[in-house]
Amino acid sequence: MKALFIGGTGTISAAISRNVLAKGWELYLLNRGNRNNLFSGKVTEILGDINNEADVAEKIRGLQFDVVADFITFGPAQIERDFRLFKDKTKQYIALSSASAYQKPLSNYRISESTPLANPFWEYSRNKIACEELLLSLYRNYGFPITIVRPSHTYDERSVPLGVHGKYGSWQVVKRIREGKPVIIHGDGTSLWTLTHNRDFAQGFTGLMGNSHAIGEAVQITSDETLTWNQIYETIARTLEVPLKAVHIASDFLAQSGTYNFRGGLLGDKAHSMVFDTAKLKRLVPGFSPQVRFDQGIRETLAYVLAHKEQQKDDPEFDAWCDKVIAVQDQAVKDILEAKPSE
Repeated sequence: MKALFIGGTGTISAAISRNVLAKGWELYLLNRGNRNNLFSGKVTEILGDINNEADVAEKIRGLQFDVVADFITFGPAQIERDFRLFKDKTKQYIALSSASAYQKPLSNYRISESTPLANPFWEYSRNKIACEELLLSLYRNYGFPITIVRPSHTYDERSVPLGVHGKYGSWQVVKRIREGKPVIIHGDGTSLWTLTHNRDFAQGFTGLMGNSHAIGEAVQITSDETLTWNQIYETIARTLEVPLKAVHIASDFLAQSGTYNFRGGLLGDKAHSMVFDTAKLKRLVPGFSPQVRFDQGIRETLAYVLAHKEQQKDDPEFDAWCDKVIAVQDQAVKDILEAKPSE
């Protein structure tokens, strides 16, 4: 099989690239070349910016692919560009959407591909919905052989999956846990969440590549393991061998904090219970079976993060914000308890 990945070195796509190479398939990567050394020269590099359409069109002149997968489409204009570039060059075009596109609030906690798409809280998700609508139109009207893939919260060795963190990622929260400082968990921590290791995601994704039954379909790829947010944070702390000092803060309050944009990421996603029905994926990819439990995956991730200084970017602004939010809630509780009943 001959595949072209646009991107191919991110949290999700790097594991897929490794899987493709392990199968002996021919892989082309179209990107700027920043992390292609992950694959030890086993890929064919097409160095460029996908947004420079004329340059890319010239570089892929004469090439044909069994699969083209774009991991970095975020709006309909990028889908239209890819259609122009690849409509006559591939037997299958795979686009990454997002499970955050499912309706919020959910009418049923268990999600399948038939769950309606509607997210008034997050522009990112609405753009993904618009991409899906355009892709289906291109399939119906022009026979463009699309497959839509909806990932949920996928992590790798570099990313500690959390509900609330600052602009530099999860390290500052990990640092707070290690130092015994209180850590914010949104809501009461009992909503259900699904975390998927990128190796498991790659297993499902490569099973869809070149799969004629996946043409014209939208498919979600997730683990079958569901945890509460309390369990997620407790597992991280247990792996770090320290007690967790959890402070629960209402998601609405966090979304209105002003400093960070939690409206989309929380109210439009992580504040809701997300449990996925993977029956469709298993019909399309017989034998799909996630292998990495969260307690196993997070052990690998934390070992990697603690061993690599470049993953430990301090975020004093977020650290101070956490202290302030926790102090405000503590003071509010104190004021209520100390308030004298009206006479």
